Amino acid sequence: MNFHTFLSRAALALSALPLSPAVHADDHEGRTAVAWPKAYVQECAACHVAYPPRMLPAASWARLMGGLDRHFGTDASLDPQDVQRLGQWLQDNAGRDARATVPEDRITRTARFEHKHRHIEAATWRLPSVRSAANCMACHSGADQGRYSEHGLRMPEGLSARQRAAWDD
Repeated sequence: MNFHTFLSRAALALSALPLSPAVHADDHEGRTAVAWPKAYVQECAACHVAYPPRMLPAASWARLMGGLDRHFGTDASLDPQDVQRLGQWLQDNAGRDARATVPEDRITRTARFEHKHRHIEAATWRLPSVRSAANCMACHSGADQGRYSEHGLRMPEGLSARQRAAWDD
């Protein structure tokens, strides 16, 4: 199959995807906001927040979609057609830095995440109100809508005085 045929087929497949009615506009890379496929929101948000594709480079999304049967210790397998369609959508909307390498393909191990959260103590991630660094909704009230602005932050319950001080830093 030549490249133009591939693009035509990919465009046709993506046009068949139902889109979420919400448009996710918190794009720190200056790209136009995109509507998220309904299947992406339904499948991914069943276990965790549906992360914006820009949070990982294309190579990480490809590895994650290729290993859904062992997705961080869980079988998150999908229909092969959904894997192809969602995988292509993730590729098309992935973070722009193609050279980026992400340890274990974890958003919480990206340079951006680590920089933005550098003042958060390890004990904070273990609070019952937080549970893990991957639980974005614990602090980012708009995470389920793809919004991670500092304007939408909320302080999780159970922070010590020192942790509250770091929060305001």
